[in-house]
Amino acid sequence: MFWRATYLLPLAKASLRWRGYKQTCASLQKRLHASAPPDAGPDDLSARVKQTCRMVGAAQRQSPVKFTCLEESLVLWYLLRGQGIVVRLCVGVRKIDKKFEAHARVEYGGEALNQPGQLHRHYAAFEQEISELPVEPS
Repeated sequence: MFWRATYLLPLAKASLRWRGYKQTCASLQKRLHASAPPDAGPDDLSARVKQTCRMVGAAQRQSPVKFTCLEESLVLWYLLRGQGIVVRLCVGVRKIDKKFEAHARVEYGGEALNQPGQLHRHYAAFEQEISELPVEPS
């Protein structure tokens, strides 16, 4: 999982920069295999989620390139969904002193996975999962 994340993080960064969010997300969705949910108990699923989060975090820390929360969240979302684990890619926004900010995260069972503490609570999230918004072909 570490090596997949190491490979995918720069690809996500480049794709977002050159193709934009819609095409990047559409490309990731096409590459997801329609796998059945894992035949595992809640403890095993939780362990797989935690392990994948650790590997994405480790890949991010080991890279000389800095990645945004959106790039990290897209990779984490993709790797977990690829294992058949149902997670949500969420984007929240806030405005502070006339400055607009956005923040991405992945949620599993209502909990933010790639967040320090309660940071995500300071952002108003979109109602619909951002990875499931309709993508228009270009």
